Amino acid sequence: MARPLFPLPDIPGIPVRGETATYPIGRIFCVGRNYAAHAAEMGVEVDREAPFYFTKSAANAVLSGTVASYPPGTEDYHHEMELAVAVGRQLFQADRAEAGRAVFGYGCALDMTRRDLQIRERKKQRPWDLGKDVENGAVFGPLTPAADWQPRGDTAIRLSVNGEERQAATLSELVWTIDEILAHLSGFYHLRPGDLILTGTPAGVGPVRPGDRLRGVVDGLDPVELMLGEPA
Repeated sequence: MARPLFPLPDIPGIPVRGETATYPIGRIFCVGRNYAAHAAEMGVEVDREAPFYFTKSAANAVLSGTVASYPPGTEDYHHEMELAVAVGRQLFQADRAEAGRAVFGYGCALDMTRRDLQIRERKKQRPWDLGKDVENGAVFGPLTPAADWQPRGDTAIRLSVNGEERQAATLSELVWTIDEILAHLSGFYHLRPGDLILTGTPAGVGPVRPGDRLRGVVDGLDPVELMLGEPA
């Protein structure tokens, strides 16, 4: 086998509760506008015909506890707290029952967003990549296996900045449920272990600045934490 011309940076594996091995990060799919109140605060409506998605690069993923520089090119960097779903088996053109059985585990995650760039590109009907696929912009807390934790409608999801609560909702507010998302997405991709789905963010997103400490929780899961440093 030919050797590569140069090494690439390592992609971190996500810690798993009760395991010494980590969950490798493959692809990251994100569900857009999956809480109606968040869609409303963004000035848009939920598309109830089907979920829609954008992606983030695995190379831009970091783990909870990271100190990340404030990114270049933005003056409006936003937090978005999400429940992450980790795929544990092959899944293609699945129904909801099969999709539900394919979950390896769940975790807390942050979808950090250059909001000014996202909105600018949205107005021009262009892709959101500059706004969404940000270096250090996909932050993952430890995973809990599906055998040990299951989402419920009354499960709370929250985010605080410097101890002040910014986002608060329950999983009952998800427009598309986890099994619906996985079944739908499996109609377009051969899903496999290593795939992660960020299921959407509640209302209350807002800007953060260098020095801010973010902490996101979903009841029963390990939290996700991030500190913003000065621009690099």
